[in-house]
Amino acid sequence: MTASDSGGEPITEAGLVDLKAELAELETVARRDIAERILTARGHGDLKENAEYHAAKEDQAHLETRILRLRERLRRAVVVDTADVRGDTFAFGRSADVRDERTGKVQTWTIVGATEADRSAGKLSAESPVAKALLDHVAGETVEVQTPRGTRRLTIERLV
Repeated sequence: MTASDSGGEPITEAGLVDLKAELAELETVARRDIAERILTARGHGDLKENAEYHAAKEDQAHLETRILRLRERLRRAVVVDTADVRGDTFAFGRSADVRDERTGKVQTWTIVGATEADRSAGKLSAESPVAKALLDHVAGETVEVQTPRGTRRLTIERLV
């Protein structure tokens, strides 16, 4: 995963597709919806005291900021080829079943770029302490990682 070393943001192919889709949605549908809201609010009279107009303009500013941030992420994105990630180690773009030794709970985690991380979906940022601890370890191996809640012992049950 040398993308971050070169100044780029590592991302999976699926993450890149999602990023492009979100950007396209915001640049078309969301912008159109905001424009319609502003137009409707303008029809309600004096703009100085028109709360609906000011709310729509504020939402427009937030939307444009989000679009700029997504464009920057897209510009910096470096797709890490995960097609060849098979080997015997837990690597970027790879999934594994990981057991928390304290609770006994097994979760399936995939190590992804920071911008596509979603813990509830089992996607861990490669920048996170947990992912860093698990990277390049093999199935059956137990690692310790410092977290805000203390030291966790995690065992890689199997690579998916």
